[in-house]
Order: sequence, then C-alpha cells, then structure tokens
Amino acid sequence: MDIKTASAIRRLRLVSAPEAVSFLLLLVCSVLKRTTEFNAVPVMGAVHGVLFILYVLFWADAWNRTKWSVKTAALYFVLSVLPTGGFFAERKLKREAEDGVIAARARKEAAAEA
Repeated sequence: MDIKTASAIRRLRLVSAPEAVSFLLLLVCSVLKRTTEFNAVPVMGAVHGVLFILYVLFWADAWNRTKWSVKTAALYFVLSVLPTGGFFAERKLKREAEDGVIAARARKEAAAEA
C-alpha cells in the first residue's frame, strides 16, 4: 500500500466516527426539538452536514485509490447513512489499513531477500 492510499484510508477513518456521533446528536436534537423548547437542530444539522460531505469526499478518494469493488465501496457508503454505521466503518477501515501495512512489509522483505 503506497502512502497516498494509506492517507486516503486514514482520512476516511478519522472522519467516520465524528460523522456517526454528529448523526446521533442530530437525532437527539430532533427529538428534543419536538418534545421541549430546546432547538439545536440548525447547529447540529450544519455540523453533521459538513462532516457528511467530508465523509463522502474522503470515501470517493479512498475508493479511487484503493480500487475497491463496487460492493465494498457501496458498503462504506451505506455505513455513512446509518446512525451508527460510521463506527463500524472506522473499525473496518482500521483493519484494512493494518492488513495493507502488513502486506507492504511482506513485499518489501521479499524484495530485499531476492
């Protein structure tokens, strides 16, 4: 895995958990708006909107660099629109990055031995 691919996965991973938290907070704010006088929906909506746009941009970049299959790319996109999906995406991306590092080290060692 080259450095640009690893960076793309890392960016997507770093934005996935905050995006999930903002989604959950937006849902809580929506409920509070309907049941109380508290209305933080405009603020949380803007925060979540920015994080979602960042997620989609980083997702597209990661898909382009990693050459994921359509199924894998669709899974990561669907996880972005589920309330807790960002947490699962972060965990999956972390494993994928670690596997990529291990594979890169193995290739490097094999090239050094040859």
